[in-house]
Amino acid sequence: MAKHLETGNWGEQMAMEYLVEKGYKIVLRNWRFKNLEVDLIVRDKDTLVFVEVKTRSGTDFGEPYEFVDVKKQRRLIRAAQAYILKTHYTGELRFDVVSITRAPKVELNYIKDAFWDS
Repeated sequence: MAKHLETGNWGEQMAMEYLVEKGYKIVLRNWRFKNLEVDLIVRDKDTLVFVEVKTRSGTDFGEPYEFVDVKKQRRLIRAAQAYILKTHYTGELRFDVVSITRAPKVELNYIKDAFWDS
């Protein structure tokens, strides 16, 4: 497996463990619809949360969360809309980001309500 894929899988596992520790319930990991993907879909009490996980080896090119740009946000929103249509979900929802760096030390930054569907 390519190193960047290993890093991404490691980060998603770290994010999942962090969210479970915080009381979230994992609904799905790597949910796909056509060319769209959501890293994690979780429940925070009565809210369905679509979570983007960004993991980087370091911060030489910026913090991982900085790579969740407007284009990526739009793709996540489209994926969430597809999930909602497919499951007939009608409750509250939000978009969160988990930003993880591996070096020089492991750091996890959880950004709740990172962006909204305008």
